[in-house]
Amino acid sequence: MIKVLITDDHPVVRQGIKMILESDPARSFGPIDEASSGQEMMNKLVTSGYDIIVLDISMPGRSGLDLLGDIKKGWPEISVVILSMHPEEQYAIKALKMGASAYLTKTSATEELISCLLKVREGGRYITRSLAEKISMAVLDETEKPVTEKLSARELEVVTLLASGKTISAIAGELSLSPKTISTYRERILEKLKLKTTSDIIRFALKEGLV
Repeated sequence: MIKVLITDDHPVVRQGIKMILESDPARSFGPIDEASSGQEMMNKLVTSGYDIIVLDISMPGRSGLDLLGDIKKGWPEISVVILSMHPEEQYAIKALKMGASAYLTKTSATEELISCLLKVREGGRYITRSLAEKISMAVLDETEKPVTEKLSARELEVVTLLASGKTISAIAGELSLSPKTISTYRERILEKLKLKTTSDIIRFALKEGLV
């Protein structure tokens, strides 16, 4: 039996993933545990052994990619599957480089999630067909790296939220950070991308297909 820890701050999402895994005809998964925050996940990692962590990126406080780094340092034997609402082009390659075994979007089919977890449990990586095409294109065209690679995971998340029309205060509330911290991220984003205003950030996000 494959022991899984689902880490997502939305109870409905956790229950949905749990139901998918419990519906597996081969009954490959169990027990299936849940964590609603990064801190709860870390606490459970200390006391319990898991084979796979299914991890969201957009978590309050520290992002899923930040947590991924901690997992791979402390528990390198655990496979981490990123399951996110963000499209592959935003985070997938970054997540795989940081040690994730797979990156799936929350629109993935039920069968794909099960197949993914079964493969990574065997020690491999699961690459979707669409992501494989993106990686192939990146290898063929090594002359120009995506501009988004200049940004950290949290900075990329802030770009996406700003481009969706959210204010600094609204983003701070959603990520459980202070408005001052979000403003600092905004300044770093402007500097790294050589932009001047929030409007420039929004135009950048639209051009890169981030929203």
